[in-house]
Amino acid sequence: MTVTVSRLLITLSVLGSLSLSGCMGSAHDSGFLYKNLPVADGTAIAGEGHTILFKGSPLMLAGTGITVGDQLRDVKLAQTDLSLVNIVDTKGKGKVRIISVVPSLDTKVCEQQTHFLSEKNKGLDKMVELITVSIDTPFAQKRFADEAKIHNVTFLSDYREADFGKAYGLFLKDLHILARTIMVVDKQNVIRYLQITPELAQLPDMEKAFQFARSLITAS
Repeated sequence: MTVTVSRLLITLSVLGSLSLSGCMGSAHDSGFLYKNLPVADGTAIAGEGHTILFKGSPLMLAGTGITVGDQLRDVKLAQTDLSLVNIVDTKGKGKVRIISVVPSLDTKVCEQQTHFLSEKNKGLDKMVELITVSIDTPFAQKRFADEAKIHNVTFLSDYREADFGKAYGLFLKDLHILARTIMVVDKQNVIRYLQITPELAQLPDMEKAFQFARSLITAS
């Protein structure tokens, strides 16, 4: 079996497991069915030489790690219309931004993370830019946003060369996906809050990220 085929099978296995995580929940006003999914406690460390877990098995991270206090790094990502934009220069530049990074929108955990970002922010979307980054193609991101009726989130795709994942130390090279992450960036493009879930199948603490974003707005 070639390395490429082996990697594909592993990736499909991981994404399939993420898709099946949780099957019970309560209806939300939008029609999305929220599941009772585990929320991660603590954070992993980004970058080469560090790992996250998937159901207890380690996955190696690649790239130059980021940490709180770092500036956003110049990386171009594809928008849903295929045009490129630098993550530093999105439409929310000069405002607080919340960047949610997911492995694939076609899994239940990532789907819930993105709905939570869009629907549970309690009005933050009027004051900050909400961004979702994944390696899904721009076409898949647009389809997801349209079907989910999510219009208050900027979707950016790292599908071309995983430049974002590598530049931020969030690239799982063996699976060619991104580590699950939530970060809050201030008006000066400084990363002020960062959580990389130590277990890929767990959600980040979105409420804590929202609270931190509010604190930055209040302080300013």
